[in-house]
Amino acid sequence: MNFKSTASLAALLLGAPLMLRAQNELSNFTATGRGGVANTFASDYQAIGINPGNLGRIGGAKVAFTVGEFGLGAGTQSLTRDQFRNFIYDYEKGLTRDDKLALAKAFTSDNALNANADATTFALAVAIPSLGTVAISNRQRIASHVALNQNAAEIMFLGKNAPIVTNNFNPDGTPKNVATLPQLSSALDGTALQLAWYNEYNIAYGNRVIDKPTFQLSVGGGYRYIQGIGVVDVRIDGGAVEAYSALSPLFKINYGSLQTNPNASGFNYRTNAGGLQPVGTGHGFDFGVAMEAGKALRLGLSLTDMGKMTWEGNLLTANDQKLRYLESEGVNSYNFIKEAAQLFAGGTESLFQYQAQSKRTASLPTKLRAGAGFRISEYFETGLDVTLPMNKVAGNLSSPFVGLGVDYKPTRWVRLSSGVTAGAGYSVSVPLGVTFTAGPYEGGISTRDLTGLLFTEHPYISMAAGFLRFKFGKVE
Repeated sequence: MNFKSTASLAALLLGAPLMLRAQNELSNFTATGRGGVANTFASDYQAIGINPGNLGRIGGAKVAFTVGEFGLGAGTQSLTRDQFRNFIYDYEKGLTRDDKLALAKAFTSDNALNANADATTFALAVAIPSLGTVAISNRQRIASHVALNQNAAEIMFLGKNAPIVTNNFNPDGTPKNVATLPQLSSALDGTALQLAWYNEYNIAYGNRVIDKPTFQLSVGGGYRYIQGIGVVDVRIDGGAVEAYSALSPLFKINYGSLQTNPNASGFNYRTNAGGLQPVGTGHGFDFGVAMEAGKALRLGLSLTDMGKMTWEGNLLTANDQKLRYLESEGVNSYNFIKEAAQLFAGGTESLFQYQAQSKRTASLPTKLRAGAGFRISEYFETGLDVTLPMNKVAGNLSSPFVGLGVDYKPTRWVRLSSGVTAGAGYSVSVPLGVTFTAGPYEGGISTRDLTGLLFTEHPYISMAAGFLRFKFGKVE
């Protein structure tokens, strides 16, 4: 992946990632090299959000810290490689009529586009003799997912020229028959557009509660204070409609009269004060247990992201309603984020008639994680992970994740990682990572899927890296 594609992918994810559910871990480059398999591998601060019980495990560093670990990834189950590449490399390219028709067809999928990004700005773990290990971190976490039925995909790219619109409205925008206008719950059934962007401040603790020569059991817990930078959660399924958004001024959404009249009832309009201005806050909790039997077998079980978010800024909600006429002709370029936001997330030209709301509470994307690992020697270790989403909120996995990961050290200063993974909205993936070590220093680079980079079907582009990770001493 060259610099241009990395920058383009970052812009797609971070600039305004409205139309891109997330894959499993991109939060550290070592886990990414195993495709996200981490429950029995993660130690020190990398156990935050995965399994805090690992903080009490034998073999972790006495002191570990990092600056600037990050990961980016985006993939599709329905777009062609050329279509996908245009979103990454040539996103300013305009769309012809034929392009729009082709994209409307391609986006009619349960997993049209999935993307996520994680960045750890700083993390530190310190083992306190006889008391366990404490870890802290700050992390940016973005997860996004799009699934559209045929009507939603055609509306996105064709706008007022979509068949469902022309069949129900006259050219001047008046309904042909008000009584037969379809409800959005039926017209858009099977559609999901989701984004969650969190700025997290984490603290976790783990310690051994059973310490026998052939058996150790560790438990741990974690807490995070969360600033919500933005959320979009539009889900239409089985006749039910869930639709709300709260987006920081960073997204530059035009809220029309609500924006020009910030004292409008129930709308807490946030002006652009620069930086990552939050529009919500929350509290999250993790709990995990880790077991070691002999020197080879490791087991781990954790429940992560329990808790709630409260969204209060720029908050709009919508319920089921009849189809509305749109003046828009649909998205006109591969850089479609802002136009799509206007259509689906509460802009002035929105398919939904949103209502201002002062406060909304939503669950965090809770996950149940289980792992089993086998350490054959200090040079070779393998592990199996299963991660189950416990709810369907924005930011969670779209389906269960299963992965087999391997770490192999051909020399003391190089560690190779790979494996095979599936689920979470993606096809079968083959990851690859390389980590270099020299004394306390550790750095590396990895990708979630070689096949998605090289082959035409199910394209996926990803990269994770860390170059300032240090570990000192070893817990015994």
